[in-house]
Amino acid sequence: MDFLPSLPTLLAFTAATLLLAATPGPDMTLSISRALSQGKAAAFFVVVGTSLGCVVHTLLVAFGISALITASPTAFMILKTGGAAYLFWLAVQAIRYGSTLTVKKVDDTNASALANISTGLGVNLLNPKVIIFFMTFLPQFVTANDPAVTQKLLFLGFFFIVASIPVSVLVILTADGLSGWLQRRKGVMRGIDYTFAGVFSIFAVKILFTQTR
Repeated sequence: MDFLPSLPTLLAFTAATLLLAATPGPDMTLSISRALSQGKAAAFFVVVGTSLGCVVHTLLVAFGISALITASPTAFMILKTGGAAYLFWLAVQAIRYGSTLTVKKVDDTNASALANISTGLGVNLLNPKVIIFFMTFLPQFVTANDPAVTQKLLFLGFFFIVASIPVSVLVILTADGLSGWLQRRKGVMRGIDYTFAGVFSIFAVKILFTQTR
């Protein structure tokens, strides 16, 4: 199976993946926010959306399209402006509706599931830092003259998604376990709303200043 990396490479990649998965970012912030406001089911759907975004990024890197996007100043500007605007919108939503969502759990309907999946997908796809991350991270574990480089990039990208899921699940379950305690403390919950709004805003500003090289 030519697409499988060597065992030392796979172990190093797994360690790096777990470390990176535990690093806070827009994806994790959004899933925690959903776990606190709508429950763990909604947060899991967010993770489905962000994972689908990682699938897209993996395909883009494996087949070289990401390089074309970041090489075009116009395309890259459109991407990061859209991503920053989306995160600013999430910040506004957190302030306007955050504390009210914590009082009443939303029903686990297909509509709410699709909404959370699409929100997670949008946050992931509209973050140019994720494109740059995949472009710089995955290629470190393959060699350019490897005839199976595309297959190995695909394997590593999908392995990254699978290995990151347990970390996301642990974070969501922890946040969901605290939700009942937090709901009885409206001041604390409102402070968390503003904290998430601030974090989304910071990520939006960072995205605006992201450079391709």
